[in-house]
Formats: sequence, structure tokens, C-alpha cells
Amino acid sequence: MRPPAQVDKKLGEGIRVRLTNQEKKLLAERCRKEGYLTLSDFGRAKLLQKREIRRIEASKEFSELMGRMDFELNKIGVNLNQIAKKLNTHLGYQLDSQDERTLNNSYETLKKCFVLLQKYMDHIP
Repeated sequence: MRPPAQVDKKLGEGIRVRLTNQEKKLLAERCRKEGYLTLSDFGRAKLLQKREIRRIEASKEFSELMGRMDFELNKIGVNLNQIAKKLNTHLGYQLDSQDERTLNNSYETLKKCFVLLQKYMDHIP
């Protein structure tokens, strides 16, 4: 027989979470893979573990750069939407040289944005 639990260790309170059958199977699989004996142990561990929150300060230069990049990315989205509208509105529409230039410029701008973001991401600990 199991010895009685200490008063502060008794598990008398509960919460109820509703899941689909698929979600419960996925949860049970994660529980097994991570070495927990029961779903309750797994749930307690995941719900109560202390998470480290790090605050990242952005420099004024970075904020301005992100503002410009946001503007550029928005322009790309507008251009792509215009091309998509032409393609969807006019049956058999073929991309013309202006569309191709727009797509190429958008691609190059996206590559520059990615390189820039990667540069800053490399500095985050």
C-alpha cells in the first residue's frame, strides 16, 4: 500500500481540458516520447515549468530600418496583388516585360531584406 501523501503534496484540485481524439493521441505520443508516465505528470510539467522571458532592446537604427523594410515589403505585396489580379481577371493573360521586371525587383528586394534580417538575428544571444 502506498504511504499517505503530505498535505502540501496532495493532488486534490483539477482542471478540465477538452481535446479531439487526434489531439489526445498526439499529446499521449509527446508524453511517451518525453518520458512521462502519465498525461497528468506531463501536463503539470508543461503548465508549471518556468519559462525564461528575454527582452530584446532594438536600437533606433534598427527600428528605422525595420520601418523602411516594412514599407518595401508592403510595396512588394501591392505589386504582387496587381499581377495576380491581371492573371485572374483576364483569361489567358501572359506576363509582360513590366510584370517580369516587377517580379524580379520584388525577388531582389526580398533577398536583401532576408540578408539584413539575418545580420541582425545573428547578434541576438
